[in-house]
Amino acid sequence: MQKILVTGGVGFVGTNLIKRLLKEGHEVFSFDNYSTGKKENEQEGCTYINIDINDLEHIDTKLLENLDVIFHMAALARIQPSLKRPQESIDANVNGTLNILEIARMNNIPVIYAGSSSFHHGLYGSAYAWSKHAGEQLCKLYSNVYNLNTSICRFYNVYGEHQLEDGEYATVLGIFERQRRNGNPLTITGTGEQRRDFTHVDDIVDGLYKCMGKEFRAEIFELGRGKNFSINEIADMFETEKKYISARSGEYDKTLCDYSKAKELLEWQPIRNLEDYIKGIIK
Repeated sequence: MQKILVTGGVGFVGTNLIKRLLKEGHEVFSFDNYSTGKKENEQEGCTYINIDINDLEHIDTKLLENLDVIFHMAALARIQPSLKRPQESIDANVNGTLNILEIARMNNIPVIYAGSSSFHHGLYGSAYAWSKHAGEQLCKLYSNVYNLNTSICRFYNVYGEHQLEDGEYATVLGIFERQRRNGNPLTITGTGEQRRDFTHVDDIVDGLYKCMGKEFRAEIFELGRGKNFSINEIADMFETEKKYISARSGEYDKTLCDYSKAKELLEWQPIRNLEDYIKGIIK
């Protein structure tokens, strides 16, 4: 059994990660300010601390004693909100990451960091893309200067249980599921020909988990399905009406993961298929 801290523990990926860690018998703590995460995501057996990662000065240091690993999932995700409020995204994703790495440095705790595949589509298209990459650079800095054990896992369009369906931080699949359930047409931005590599959250969690117990120095792992679909193709799988709306700034044409390094060094391979997932929803 290991003592593990998950930041962003009531968020989408954090919740699924905590479920896996508890299932494996670990002692788990969560830091979250509940700004985008949900109270109902709390899992029995995990200790939840309502705190912002930019306000850790008064944290009970006993919580940090004998920690074996930190999974740093906390962030303000999504491109569109970061275009409206860049300072907010940068503060959470850069300064918040710095605070977590500093805790890790002082206590010699390995950090597994949630990166983003937005790196591949230009760092200066949004504050989100830039800030998530800045977090990666901080991991490299702390590994190079302080020999801190860090791993970076870049996510590709994650979907599955506990995904957000409402609000500006909602995922594409979450929005489509809600719209279909409510009998509304699926809203597609632009032409719908933009292609995305969709990765089930269980596969993402498995990749994160396999970073545990290994010695890395800011090693980057791409965690994606290795197959992409156009948004039109996804919408067609839902077998319901579609509605096209204006394209959004900051979006890119295509994501497609090469997970060969994760396969080699982590013995990780995605196994969940999007088509099967959507068929299950329709049934």
